Amino acid sequence: MLLEDRVKILVIGESCRDVFIYGECNRLCPEAPVPVFNPIKSVDNGGMARNVYRNVSSLGAKANLFTNENWKGITKTRYIDFNMNHMFMRVDENDKQYGRSNINNISFDNYDAVIISDYNKGFLTEDDIKNISLKHDCVFLDTKKILGDWCKHVKYIKINNTEYEKTKHTISSDIKDKLIVTMSRDGCKHLNVLYPVPEVEIKDSSGAGDTFISALVVKFVETSNIEQSINFANQCATAVVQKRGVSTV
Repeated sequence: MLLEDRVKILVIGESCRDVFIYGECNRLCPEAPVPVFNPIKSVDNGGMARNVYRNVSSLGAKANLFTNENWKGITKTRYIDFNMNHMFMRVDENDKQYGRSNINNISFDNYDAVIISDYNKGFLTEDDIKNISLKHDCVFLDTKKILGDWCKHVKYIKINNTEYEKTKHTISSDIKDKLIVTMSRDGCKHLNVLYPVPEVEIKDSSGAGDTFISALVVKFVETSNIEQSINFANQCATAVVQKRGVSTV
């Protein structure tokens, strides 16, 4: 049986367009001490929740996406020196126009798991996330919100180490047990167990967190084993950081 026939995942959250413009900077502008950028190529993909959806699909699972309809009009454009692989500017357009979701009409019955990719842009409220986690018993959360009792019913919560260190003193112990803390080159931690990753050349870490949670959930639905799922997620995230732009496995 194909994986897409066995694993069905719903992704919920804000989406945008991720645009990467690669070029060369070989001289300074005569009018001001800034580099002159000569574009060579561009890459245009769906970002945020849509990138999670893309990753789930690329891993072979059946994925559906509930997101803002105007995502194509919300753009994050990055300008990157192709040779040095250095991003020197990002331009965000319409970043405050995600709108509000209406989760009341979503049916969760046919899904093995739900991924909430919440960038705290107003599309989902804490009550929305709480209600989703009460309607489905396998909800994985990746959020920019400050964690609280509203998320205590989710299965697991992915949080990066910077955000965790800022808020760890306010997180209750029952929620801490659900945390999977990602730490970039150092891998991640769950229940004080370190899951390391191999040392590789990082070309672009954009979207690596999306790949991590996608792989984590796909493998967990397959195995019900969080340790195996974390190791698989680490492998997939390690693979995508060696590629340019927001990539999938």
